[in-house]
Amino acid sequence: MTTKTRLIIVLTMIVALAAFCGPTLAADKALKVGIMGPFTGPSAKAGQEFKDSIQMAMEKIGGKVGDYKLELVWVDSQSDPAKATNALAEAIERKGVQAGAINWHSSVAAACMDLTAQYKVPWFFAMGAAAIVNEKWQSDPAKYSYWGGKGWPTPAKLDAGIAAFMEDMIKEGKLTVKEKKAAIFGEDTDWGRNSGESVKNALIEAGWEVVSEDYFALTQTDFYPLLSKWKRADVAFVGGTTTSAASMTGLVKQYDEVGLKSVLFANGLAWAGEWYKLTGKSSNSVIDMQAQFASPAAKAFAEAKKKKFDYEPSAPASGLSYDGFNFFIKLLKRTLEKEGELTSATIHKVMVEEVNTGKLTYTAEDGAIMMKEYKYTPETMPDPVVGPDYYFFPVVQYEDGVGYSVYPASMMTRDFKAK
Repeated sequence: MTTKTRLIIVLTMIVALAAFCGPTLAADKALKVGIMGPFTGPSAKAGQEFKDSIQMAMEKIGGKVGDYKLELVWVDSQSDPAKATNALAEAIERKGVQAGAINWHSSVAAACMDLTAQYKVPWFFAMGAAAIVNEKWQSDPAKYSYWGGKGWPTPAKLDAGIAAFMEDMIKEGKLTVKEKKAAIFGEDTDWGRNSGESVKNALIEAGWEVVSEDYFALTQTDFYPLLSKWKRADVAFVGGTTTSAASMTGLVKQYDEVGLKSVLFANGLAWAGEWYKLTGKSSNSVIDMQAQFASPAAKAFAEAKKKKFDYEPSAPASGLSYDGFNFFIKLLKRTLEKEGELTSATIHKVMVEEVNTGKLTYTAEDGAIMMKEYKYTPETMPDPVVGPDYYFFPVVQYEDGVGYSVYPASMMTRDFKAK
């Protein structure tokens, strides 16, 4: 065989191999997507709900956007800012994460914003809500533009509404109080303190006296001393938040045992899907401001998730993460359509130009199950637009494991019942 013949055979094989592999290679494009959550630690239940909801969203699209396979990288925040930044740096540097979505804690969000800016990796729909995130973002919108629209607005835009609820219940004769005295509690984090401050300030503005303000570690489960103090003070309202299921359910059970007759605002009780198993009838009459599986689509999702994973899903942890990741998928689809490729730079470009300006939203028609529409504008960034037709939580009251909307009137499913 001559050299010329050998060369022709080799070239023919190369052309054939290229023709065979070309479509395969094109179909094998990949985008590494980071998903952040507390997958271990005191809020691991929420993290597990994130994982399961995102698995359901991935199954719906076959794990692909266009000809890009989405390769998920789980970034475990462990509910700790230092551990979260280490995990995020490793995910980007060693595992090649190009974009990301979701997060739970405000303190983690505030810490990770600098890393996404440093590495120029866009991150979307993180649910760290405290004002510290907004203040940092607004201090340098260009730098922090890699931290996309939040999946939860600041507490002042939602939680402070509990004061209006209390005032209206008193005016309508549905609640009688001897003195307008209140106690505030919360986890000792940016989220817990910001939420507590928002509720406290709203109550004071409405003429209430806040006689106690107490913050505790995420791991705390013994609340008898605090509850006894609040009982001695004869408060008419006790309210606060924690992302730890063990802390919140423990406080609710002990509140009932101690015999407090005040209104208990347990903000986030139902963030753990199996909260009723942990509290039982102790949670009866407790109020919350909570996303609900209210629409037919939301109820169908909750039922499907319960069937698939054998637990009661939480509306915020399961439902909001599902919506948030699906909004992220819509962002990826739009980026591919507009820019022709999925990279950190192209995703960031479309996020800034279209999501942050309100041009690209995610609606019930798109598949949103928890809100009518998720929308951001230059005036609200990094928060979503808040209102009954956008992002909104009603006041709910629990009875026998069911949350009933009791405020505002436009969203009521039954009247508020005082304990």
